[in-house]
Amino acid sequence: MLLELLSDIVQIEDVLFIVKSGGATSEVRSPLSIRQKEKWITMGENDGPAHMHVDSELINSAEFVQEQKPERTSFSVRFYNKDGQRVLAAFFTKMYDDSKTLIPQRKKMYDELNQKFSSKINF
Repeated sequence: MLLELLSDIVQIEDVLFIVKSGGATSEVRSPLSIRQKEKWITMGENDGPAHMHVDSELINSAEFVQEQKPERTSFSVRFYNKDGQRVLAAFFTKMYDDSKTLIPQRKKMYDELNQKFSSKINF
C-alpha cells in the first residue's frame, strides 16, 4: 500500500517532498516517476537532477495532516518509521490563490486521496 499511496501522490502537481536527516534537508517537487525494485522505491529519475530512494521496509505508517497556521491551513501526508519519527513528508503546495482563498479543486484532490487511504495508515 505504501507504493500505491506514493504513486498517487507523485502524480499530483505541486507536491513538495521533504526529507530531513540530521543537519540536512532535501526537497523534491512533483510530478515524479516512481518504481520499486525489491524494498527500494525510487521517486524521480536516477540520472535526473534530483531523486530519492525510500526503504519501504522502514516506513511503518503514514498520516494525513491538516495543520492550522496563522493565515492558512497546510496540507500534508507524513511518513513515519517504527519509532514514530518522520522520515518523509509530502506537502501539498499552491493550495491558495493570490487572495489567500483555498482553491476548491486542490482541496478536493487532497480530500479524495485522504478518503481513499484513510487518515492514518499502517503498512
